[in-house]
Amino acid sequence: MVRVAIVCKSQKKELARLLPELIAWLRLHGYEPVLDLEGGHYTTTAPAIDRASMPEQKPGLVIVLGGDGTLLSVARTFASTGTPILSVNLGFLGFLTEVRLADLYPTLESWHSGHHDLDARAMLHAELWRGGALCFSYEALNEVVVSKGDIARMGDFAVELDGKSVARFRADGVIVSTPTGSTAYTLAANGPILTPNVDAMVVTPICPHLLTLRPIVVRGDASLTVRVEDITKQALLTVDGQKAVELLLGDEVRCRKSIHTVNLVRMSEGGFFEALRSKLSWGER
Repeated sequence: MVRVAIVCKSQKKELARLLPELIAWLRLHGYEPVLDLEGGHYTTTAPAIDRASMPEQKPGLVIVLGGDGTLLSVARTFASTGTPILSVNLGFLGFLTEVRLADLYPTLESWHSGHHDLDARAMLHAELWRGGALCFSYEALNEVVVSKGDIARMGDFAVELDGKSVARFRADGVIVSTPTGSTAYTLAANGPILTPNVDAMVVTPICPHLLTLRPIVVRGDASLTVRVEDITKQALLTVDGQKAVELLLGDEVRCRKSIHTVNLVRMSEGGFFEALRSKLSWGER
């Protein structure tokens, strides 16, 4: 029997009604659901396990009931498995979680019948190097950010592309994003919008103290290094706006395209530009 993993956003009161109905639908159609621990707070009609151990269950589908933040977390959890992810928007914006709650069961019927597409999204692999040694590695769907801490003073950062210097500058930080992440923090920092199928990465300085410094787009197989050259108090490496680790002077964050992809189940015919128009009011006058 094919397992279906269900991952839930915390503190969503509609889950108390939704989860028992969804579990019943899945079992009626021959699937065995398993919940994360958050979902287990709302119903006991299916087993609940820690989210990090869900890939060990080898589900054929992951259903995300939440917003884009929940989806980003799930994408990293299942990065190495390639498991299809169907995301239902219970959040605020829902740029990536495009399925409305009202469309959940028609969407599941289409998926069950095989009438769906998989939208493969590139991920970013980032490594933290300190004193010539690898400390941590991460996978990101949207972006990795090297930035100053909470004090309102800039830091000094250096960016290298394939071992060659690109720029040294003072700024609040640097964003390295995937095409998917180009519509997230990078967009808020005046970066360009990339369509998801473009094989590229975007490097965007955050509030640089130079009028001439602008975001750049580099090829997808490039190797990027961001180095902390001077910081007044604290610097941070942040992954998808969720995981964070403190950086020290001289630390290097090395980024390249991940070997993993995120497979999003897509049903709507509107596509990427429809999402831009409906979610971000792109092109409106």
